[in-house]
Amino acid sequence: MGSAAMQIARTGIDAQDMRMRVISNNLANVNTTAYKKDRAAFETLAYQTVTAPGAPSTAESKYATGLNLGTGVRVQGTARIDTQGSFQQTNGSLDLALDGDGYFQVQMPGGTLGYTRAGNFSRSPEGLLVTSEGYQVQPGITIPENASGITIGTDGTVSAIVSGQTGSTQLGQIQVASFPNAGGLLNKGDNYLVETSASGAANLGVAGQDGRGNIRQGQLEGSNVNVVEELVDMIETQRAYEVNSKMIKSTDEMLQYANQNL
Repeated sequence: MGSAAMQIARTGIDAQDMRMRVISNNLANVNTTAYKKDRAAFETLAYQTVTAPGAPSTAESKYATGLNLGTGVRVQGTARIDTQGSFQQTNGSLDLALDGDGYFQVQMPGGTLGYTRAGNFSRSPEGLLVTSEGYQVQPGITIPENASGITIGTDGTVSAIVSGQTGSTQLGQIQVASFPNAGGLLNKGDNYLVETSASGAANLGVAGQDGRGNIRQGQLEGSNVNVVEELVDMIETQRAYEVNSKMIKSTDEMLQYANQNL
């Protein structure tokens, strides 16, 4: 009995340790562009049914509740919280933020398509619109070397004044990807997500249409991490960890007492 209680408390320690890891990662990314915080979800382990509810207690009566003993807890998974982060004014002509749902699509190494909300883009030496890692934004847009006065509309239309031409020239249009289940996207690090069978296929379209967010030029989306909330969760996790540790210590003392006195 004592060893079972210690094992259950051990699952609690492991679960709280993993929750603390999630909180730690959130706090570490408090200033990461467009970072979305994670939350750990828990579930109970299997129950041991000693006496089933409704089982006969005597020849004429039945147990009303039965006896079920839990075996602990585990982390079921982590959920990404896709709430909007605050906007930070940069005035950079190629800094973009999504106001609403959706993702920018980029071409990653090996031909994989990645998705991100971090719109801190720049112009490559070849004139392509790329991410800070050099990944090309899709669909590809080429910005001439002598272009000036770059403007990007809320619908993603990219225009600029090109030397030798009168008026503004349209260079292309940045599209926004949406998913049937954005929570099913797989985080690959470096602010990139990739499509999975759980997320469904990407649906590219015009920003501001069919539920997609508008594009804001000269701004970047900040992290949606609330430091105060994370610190409260951290204290709560620490207390739960301590309680489970105390349970192991108390159970061990009980076993020592039984061995010495019984």
